[in-house]
Amino acid sequence: MAKAGRDAHGKITGHGTYGTGREVCRPYITSHPSIELPQPPATFEKFGMTALELLEDVVTRARKAGADNVDAVMFDSASLSVSNRLGERENIERSESRDLGLRVLIGKQQAIVSSSDTASHALDELVERAVAMAKAASEDPYCGLADSNLLAQTFPDLDLLDSEEPSTETLIASAAATEDSARSVTGITNSEGASASWGRSGIALYTSHGFHGTYAASRHSTAVAVIAGEGTAMERDWEYSSARHAIDLDAPEDIGRLAAERTVRRLNPRKVASSQVPIIFEPRVASSLVRHLAGAITGTSVARGTSFLKEKMGEAVFREGIEIVDDPHRPRGLGSKPFDAEGVANRRYTLVDDGKLATWLLDSSSARQLGLTTTGHAGRGTASPPSPGTSNLYMTAGEQTPTALMSDIAEGLYVSDLIGFGVNGVTGDYSRGAAGFWIENGELCYPVSELTIAGNLKDMFKALTPANDLVFRHGTDAPTIRIDGMTVAGT
Repeated sequence: MAKAGRDAHGKITGHGTYGTGREVCRPYITSHPSIELPQPPATFEKFGMTALELLEDVVTRARKAGADNVDAVMFDSASLSVSNRLGERENIERSESRDLGLRVLIGKQQAIVSSSDTASHALDELVERAVAMAKAASEDPYCGLADSNLLAQTFPDLDLLDSEEPSTETLIASAAATEDSARSVTGITNSEGASASWGRSGIALYTSHGFHGTYAASRHSTAVAVIAGEGTAMERDWEYSSARHAIDLDAPEDIGRLAAERTVRRLNPRKVASSQVPIIFEPRVASSLVRHLAGAITGTSVARGTSFLKEKMGEAVFREGIEIVDDPHRPRGLGSKPFDAEGVANRRYTLVDDGKLATWLLDSSSARQLGLTTTGHAGRGTASPPSPGTSNLYMTAGEQTPTALMSDIAEGLYVSDLIGFGVNGVTGDYSRGAAGFWIENGELCYPVSELTIAGNLKDMFKALTPANDLVFRHGTDAPTIRIDGMTVAGT
């Protein structure tokens, strides 16, 4: 993790590690921050300090131009991806980008501008435009930088950066092995292709009230989607794996096999009559229920009064024992970060504790609207102000196995796929297309499709029971979940 300080003349100095905790980077200092910096740095290890010097320069220019408070953020990224279809190489893509976002505040007026051009003359134009826009903007009583006493002073090493960049040949081999494995399974008749990708990004933030920090992260992914059956009786499914470090990815052969097995078992689906039955959500769709909760407790929704949970703080919204956590400091987590987008110190929060709603997700602006303090959940791009969001969000595991969870279901639905987004965040009404398997006497019997499942999230949350199979695979995770009393609309 990069750390920065200042020398006797006030210049930024420093060195640090970027996530691995193993390799210490050399000091990387430019002696004249006002001089145009090179595009983009030759190595990501050098990104942190050069970016901070550039952002310091931009902030200083904005202050001299009349801004009261300023923050600036930079994202520097590179990515490489390959795709394979039907045994043939399809695409190889590489991209590199560098984007800078500047926010200026004059009193309670603010403006945000962004640019990918960091030449000195371009920065002058950027600052001039931002200040002019802020002067013309209407007042926002809640805007402003985060309180200085909440800013992060130390940054945890979260091991987010894999120092090894895979070669094109490595990714080609991974994509090919993934698709070959899927196509080798009996019943697979076609393929939508497999892909393997890598990306790495550096993030830097500098504010006029004393915060400067930077970190870097990598991401590796492998995915495949295949088709089984013929004509109008075809079915499709997919599988993928994503991780900060390549060593944590699932094996290509396993990804392909699982995708194929999921696809083949969906063949010849039946229709079922409409009924009210217990529903089991497999983990990859169960996580969507956790995301619906996050949307309902986001400070902006609560402040606007557009959340069905706006008056539920401190009340039981789930059964006793249910715990939902957001943890930005989970090592190698896909949503991990050492500080939030306002420079605020972030930490692990239990959002739902023993079934009770324990906190909102807040950035500084939404916190001010609600008369509260930010929870360090701010996120940000280069073209918009900070807004609250999650990091590594998950529902903790229950006590029963998935098999035990559905063992007493005489008739029910096991959902493996959800379609559409029929969720009303104001009322909690829930209605989505679904496919999966029909349950009889506690066993999965046959595939079903063309169904709609419906309920209200307030009732669904209180009727929810998690299994014990939580696995961290995505940025938002959940174990298998059972909900009783939902409506299945079929024939």
